[in-house]
Amino acid sequence: MTQTLADMRRDYTRDGLSEAEAPLEPFPLFQHWFADAVKTEQPPVEPNAMTLATVDEQGRPHCRVLLLKGLDARGFTFFSNYDSAKGAQLASRPYAAMTFFWPSLERQVRIEGQVERVSAEESDAYFQVRPLGSRLGAWASPQSQVISGREELEQLLAETEQRFLDRAPHCPPHWGGYRLLPERIEFWQGRASRLHDRLNYRLQGGVWLRERLAP
Repeated sequence: MTQTLADMRRDYTRDGLSEAEAPLEPFPLFQHWFADAVKTEQPPVEPNAMTLATVDEQGRPHCRVLLLKGLDARGFTFFSNYDSAKGAQLASRPYAAMTFFWPSLERQVRIEGQVERVSAEESDAYFQVRPLGSRLGAWASPQSQVISGREELEQLLAETEQRFLDRAPHCPPHWGGYRLLPERIEFWQGRASRLHDRLNYRLQGGVWLRERLAP
């Protein structure tokens, strides 16, 4: 390594985040920041990519990167295999945290809350707009299960392609959406000398409370 980990650092000087420019509720600010990310971030960064953290029955955390596929006043929606490891974790402990990081904007958003499954109608509506390969993959892959090798996965896909040779694949019963119902949303704007701006929104009694956190 030509540079040690201790020497790796970047100073953030692009922008600031003040209470004067932040709304009293978090959703308008998230939508504004997300629109900025869509305009600003370049591949390979995906603006809707986020790290999702769940907890298993032993209290051990698990993280992975997923794509946000829906946002409205109810919460943040993503899709997965219900029989996957994350599906089992959410079934036993239906709480999660997600983090968005947009490096070009020097911004991060952290979201925490309870998770619920979306309706079958919502899952099917999204499933039908996915590329055909992704729909077939949702049927073929026993997500998070141990398999013998790539050849087994390709064989499962070939069998699935034959199964749906003359008809469009419908949404599998083991696949669908989750919605994170936010109870806390923190907006982080990088600032110089690590004195970052952090505005935290906390849901209390159905009302969002806004507060500044020390960096």
